[in-house]
Parts: sequence; C-alpha cells; structure tokens
Amino acid sequence: MPRPLLSAKEIQAAIDTGNRRIVVSPGTLITPSARDLASANGIEITEQQAAPAPPAASPDPPGDPESSVKGKTVAFGADHGGFQLKQMLLKYAETLGYKVLDLGTSNEEPCDYPDFAFAVARAVSTGEAWRGIVIDGAGIGSCAVANKVPGIRAACCHNEFVARNAREHNDTNVLTLGSRVTGSEVCKEIMRVWLETWFAGGRHKGRVDKISDVERRYMK
Repeated sequence: MPRPLLSAKEIQAAIDTGNRRIVVSPGTLITPSARDLASANGIEITEQQAAPAPPAASPDPPGDPESSVKGKTVAFGADHGGFQLKQMLLKYAETLGYKVLDLGTSNEEPCDYPDFAFAVARAVSTGEAWRGIVIDGAGIGSCAVANKVPGIRAACCHNEFVARNAREHNDTNVLTLGSRVTGSEVCKEIMRVWLETWFAGGRHKGRVDKISDVERRYMK
C-alpha cells in the first residue's frame, strides 16, 4: 500500500482556512516544499502516536548498543557553505540527547569540504564517534570523501525516506547533507530519522557484508 503524502497543496489549504496544525498518520511522506511552506507560515505538522511495535519486530536483541543510543557521540563537520546549518543541527542533536563533537569549520570563511568530511569519517572509523554528519553545499562531495575511509558507509540524504532507507537497508554510519539543496527544517527531520533508525539486518546484512568485501579487495 502506498505511503500517505503531505504536499505543499495541503499546507496551502491549511493556510487558506486558518488551520495552524496538521496531524498526519505515522509514516507519512512530507515533501520538502511542504516542510518549508509550513515553517514559513507557522504551521505545526504533528504525527499521530503510533502503537509501539512488538519486541519481535526489532532485529536488535535486548542490550544491544543501538537499543539505547541517547548519550552517544555524534561527530559534526562542515565547510563554509554548511557552517550555519551545522550550528543548528549541533544544538538540535543535543536536545535529542546526543553528545556532539564539533570538528569544524568554525566560521564562514572559504575552506575545503574534504578536510572536514575526512575528519568526521575518521572519528567514526576509529570509534571516537558513534555516527557522523557532514554538511556542505550539495552534500555529494563530502559523501564521496567519507566513503574513501575504511569502515565508512556514507549516504547523502535529501528526504526522510532516503534517510530511513540508508539506515534500515545500508547500515550507514555517516550522513551528508546539502545546505543549498534541502531546507533547514527538513534537514533536522532527516537527521533525527537517520539517528533513530535501526539497521534491519536479515537479508540486508548479507548485502552490507558484500560492500565490506569490495572494500577489502582494494585495501593495501
């Protein structure tokens, strides 16, 4: 069954009728334009409380580290184009209960995204950080850099569906975002979903193992 969709059309209808709050069903796909329009007009989008999933639905056994992720360290990095968004996401991650590791940049002076993408990927690869998030203008360059570091599976995500898929299917450990491609409020939700989604395991584990096999073939 297709997932429900909330578009800018529904947000505009709410604006026209003076409705300040829209309630959506769990799993609803919200388009970036809808997010931005709602944010600009002070419209709150909330999700109906979903019934808790039964324990058997989770592939992670009790006591697994991912069953209690709050308090874990998330490394952040950005070039000058992603600096402002990085500052916002750092604060938001802290409100979600994570520790943050800021690896730069510290201002909007022009700099090179590979330096910060590598710093974040290395922190995750060495275990200094649990996960990593890198922001540049489009998110693609930083993703390419991070994926050169052994043990890193980075994904450039532009919406919540891709972020969830990147965790459930690919067990990614670095998220890259494009500050000039995706709105800041959408980026916050992408980050939250990505941080809170578990790897599904099962058939996906065999496929992720093949990614690691390819990496090992070219390691010297």
